[in-house]
Amino acid sequence: MTEAVSQPDQPQTVEGGDMTGDRDLFSKFDPLIKMRSDLLSTGVTDPFGLVMERVISPTVAMCNGRETILLGTYNYMGMTFDPDVIAAGKQALDDFGAGTTGSRVLNGTYAGHKAVEEALCDFYGMKHAMVFSTGYQANLGIISTIAGKGDYIVLDIDSHASIWDGCKMGDAEVVPFKHNDIEAMEKRLKRIPEGAGKLVVLEGVYSMLGDIAPLKEMIAVAKKYGAMVLVDEAHSMGFIGPNGRGVAEEQGCLDDVDFVIGTFSKSVGTVGGFCVSNHPKFEIMRLVCRPYVFTASLPPSVVATATTSIRKLMTASEKRAHLWDSSRTLHKGLTDAGFQLGTTEPQSAIISVIMPDLERGAMMWEALLREGLYVNLARPPATPANMTLLRCSLCAEHSAEQVQQIIGMFTRAGEAVGILG
Repeated sequence: MTEAVSQPDQPQTVEGGDMTGDRDLFSKFDPLIKMRSDLLSTGVTDPFGLVMERVISPTVAMCNGRETILLGTYNYMGMTFDPDVIAAGKQALDDFGAGTTGSRVLNGTYAGHKAVEEALCDFYGMKHAMVFSTGYQANLGIISTIAGKGDYIVLDIDSHASIWDGCKMGDAEVVPFKHNDIEAMEKRLKRIPEGAGKLVVLEGVYSMLGDIAPLKEMIAVAKKYGAMVLVDEAHSMGFIGPNGRGVAEEQGCLDDVDFVIGTFSKSVGTVGGFCVSNHPKFEIMRLVCRPYVFTASLPPSVVATATTSIRKLMTASEKRAHLWDSSRTLHKGLTDAGFQLGTTEPQSAIISVIMPDLERGAMMWEALLREGLYVNLARPPATPANMTLLRCSLCAEHSAEQVQQIIGMFTRAGEAVGILG
């Protein structure tokens, strides 16, 4: 009996057909490739390829050789250049080196990792905290681990990609409902078989439009049907609530939340993600949550900066008040100028300006960059209702003068590209 040897000049086959006739694996991206190509063919600068040559402060950077106001960084509390935060990171780099080279369940837990989890417990007033290498991993890991095959996840249709990916990875039945619609959420919960595991996933602030969820009412409904509740407070931590704990604290329902997800890459000013909880069995997650078990832990310098930042955010009431003032001023200024915004009133540090279409949105983005202002261009299919948005995220370090400058820049750019008038 002889072994079959494939001939190099013959096409290889797989079960189901000839590989040479198979669809290109990149074909699914063709519509997006065309959208990007069509956009760049108009001559606009690539809005997704901006390079910051130097970052001067939380609110200013050098972009394309000119000083530019930053209004699209999610650096809500401006902690990236805080002297104490930077000093803590430098000291940890000297004391512990550049990285851990291991996961948290092996050699990747240093004193700093325990310290940042203790800071999170103190910040939220909860018993347990787990830190992940990114906020995306926090949602991916927690959701996929606690809700699996046979369980049901009821979630807002506008949920973040990391939430949807966590649902997919866990293999639970996914039941979406219309954005911020309490009645629609209850209808979905009613249909779930009795005795099934149920998880309701909500966000405090939705990052595209900057609107908040009616958490108090939604959590009450979830508990009525015996569901556990996870709230992603990535875009509200540090800023919203008397102590900066987020929308759940602001609405007086934090004690009813089973899991709070957050990130260090927004108000904390560094990188990483976390989950805090009071569930008595929560610590077992360290052994069963795959994105936690099989990922290298954050570098010591990163957790040191996060710990220092979190503890400073506990006493940042003046910064929170200033950020609210800036949000109200910018929202009113842009509304008065004639722009259509994503919310009728300021609800967070995110203010989204709705554009007529992607082409004019990109033109407006480029015009603002020429004015010396950087914002985010958010495009379909990532946006609600296929809208094109210019997404602004204010920082507590933006001065009142800068906010007025921003309003003037938007007005001039809007008139130049025909969005206004």
